[in-house]
Amino acid sequence: MARMTPNEMAQQLGSGLLSFPVTPFDRDNGFDAERYRSNLDWLCGYDVAGLFAAGGTGEFFSLAPSEVETVVRTAVEETRGRVPVLAGAGYGTEIAKQMAVAAERAGADGILLLPPYLVHSEQEGLAAHVEAVCAATKLGVIVYNRDNAIVTEDTLAGLCERCPNLVGYKDGIGDIELMTRVHLRMGDRLTYIGGLPTAETYALPYLEMGVTTYSSAVFNFVPEFATKFYAAVRRRDRKTVQAGLRDFILPLLTIRNRRKGYAVSIIKAGMRVIGRDSGPVRAPLHDLTEAETEQLAALVQGLARSSFAAAA
Repeated sequence: MARMTPNEMAQQLGSGLLSFPVTPFDRDNGFDAERYRSNLDWLCGYDVAGLFAAGGTGEFFSLAPSEVETVVRTAVEETRGRVPVLAGAGYGTEIAKQMAVAAERAGADGILLLPPYLVHSEQEGLAAHVEAVCAATKLGVIVYNRDNAIVTEDTLAGLCERCPNLVGYKDGIGDIELMTRVHLRMGDRLTYIGGLPTAETYALPYLEMGVTTYSSAVFNFVPEFATKFYAAVRRRDRKTVQAGLRDFILPLLTIRNRRKGYAVSIIKAGMRVIGRDSGPVRAPLHDLTEAETEQLAALVQGLARSSFAAAA
C-alpha cells in the first residue's frame, strides 16, 4: 500500500478524532508488543482519523530511540493501512533527525515533532531545529507548540515557506491569542490539532478557531465515549458536550490533577480498569494509588448511566 503524501496525511488527520495509544510494558518493564497489537486492533475498530505511536501518552520521553522505532514499526504492521500512523520525534536536533529517518524506515506516514530536550532557545534556534527535521525526511511533519518550544506566527510562516512537508501545528499551551494569530496567518496551509492535556475540555471553543481535531488520551480506554463526544463537538451540540464534561471529563481531571505526571498515569490506570492492563508507567512517572484507580473505575462504570449517555 502506498504511503500517504504529507498533504493527504494532514487532510485525513483534520477530518476526525486522533488516537494517542499507550505503550504497554511487561513485568520486566520492556515493550509488550503483543498487548500493543491487541490494543491497536481494538482501537482501529472505532472511528479514528490517525494514530500517533510513541507520542506523549505513549511515554515517548521514557523510550530509547531504538524502542521508538520498534513501537512505530509494530503500529504500522498492526494497523495495515487502516489509519495513518505518525511517530514521535524529539530531544536534540540530531537525535530528532535520526528518529524522523527511523520513522520513515519503519513505514510511518508522518512525524510529530516534540519540543527539544531541556534548553530554551530563541525563535531562530527553534526554526533551525524544525527546518532540520523537515529536511531529514519526506514525511509530513507536525510541530508541537509546547513548553520550551513555542514558535510565533512569524516563525511558523517562514517555516511554511521553506518546508513544504511541514503540514501541521499542534497547540499544547492554550494561548488563545497566539492560536488566533497562527490560524489567521496560515489559514488552510496547516492542519491544526488541539493538544492540551485532556483536550476535550477545550474542544468546543477551539473548534470555533478552526481547530477541527484533537488528541484524545481517554480514547485509549473509553473509545465509545471519546468518539461520541467528538461527534457532539463537531455538530456543536453544547448540551451533550457539557454533559460529557460534567459527568466524566471534569471528575477525571480532579483525579489527574492530584499529582504531577498523572496525565499519562491515569490513562494507564484506565486500561487496567477495562481489562486491558498495559503495565505500569515507567520512571520518572508513577502509577495511581489503588483508591484512585477505584475512583476512576467508578467513573467508567457510571458512564452508561450518565446524562451524557442519554444525551448522546
